[in-house]
Amino acid sequence: MSIDGRFSGRLAGKVLLVTGAARGIGEHTARLAAARGARLSLVGLEPDRLAALAAELGPGHVWFAADVTDQQALAEAVDGTVAALGGIDAVVANAGVANRGTIAVGDVEALVRTVEVNLIGVMRTAAATVPALVDRGGYLLIVSSAAAFAALPGMAAYCASKAGVEQFGNAIRLELAHRGVAVGTAHPSWVDTDLVREARADLPAFETALTKLPWPLRRTTTVAECAEAFVRAIERRSRRVYVPRAVAGVQAVRSVLVSPLADRLVGRTARATVPLIEEQARALGRGFGPSTPQGRP
Repeated sequence: MSIDGRFSGRLAGKVLLVTGAARGIGEHTARLAAARGARLSLVGLEPDRLAALAAELGPGHVWFAADVTDQQALAEAVDGTVAALGGIDAVVANAGVANRGTIAVGDVEALVRTVEVNLIGVMRTAAATVPALVDRGGYLLIVSSAAAFAALPGMAAYCASKAGVEQFGNAIRLELAHRGVAVGTAHPSWVDTDLVREARADLPAFETALTKLPWPLRRTTTVAECAEAFVRAIERRSRRVYVPRAVAGVQAVRSVLVSPLADRLVGRTARATVPLIEEQARALGRGFGPSTPQGRP
């Protein structure tokens, strides 16, 4: 902020639309961007939390209750943003969920919902916001994961959805370049959010398995650190962002992580942990964490 109280910097006056903005990474990214002068459009499935956040951020910020798997709701959120704030300069397609259980033990609808939110939701968000981004030569950051680089038992739908997000981003980056829109993919490892904390609490065997992963895949990053990386990526229109930065090294050896050697090494642990994860998921009696919204508002 300048000495006269006005914001300065790359985000000053820019309009940023964030999905999954009610909590976690989305909420913290919105707070940090607003602190740097951006005007926020907060999109998510928890109206009370969205309204409270918008009120806390102050005048010049709006919110919309919308499920990212609902194209009409997204279109209304985009239209409302443009009407209220004049346009959209950047989008963070962040909304995501993580189901409980395996393909053998668990609710198949929870697996499907995970892919629908994490991957199809990103596609729908991109389709809804691209016209506004083209108008301003904007930036689209879509949230993949370090899970796009490695297969982890108990996370089949999540890994598949995040791998899909990465490749979707790689393709639309080429499609949108001539329209002046830059596309980035974000690859966080474990971030200290409600989603991660609840998964660890719900499935103690999963928590144990995480401690056996190689560094940096076993490291948990603060949500503030992740939000800082996201906002920096928006400011720089980055092609990729890794959280922590050491995840870039994981991406570089991704072929090893899905090799027969990796199958043997991970398989040794999986033979013991997967039955425990399945037992705990069966006893849990639900497909998602307690704070995960279950559908359209």
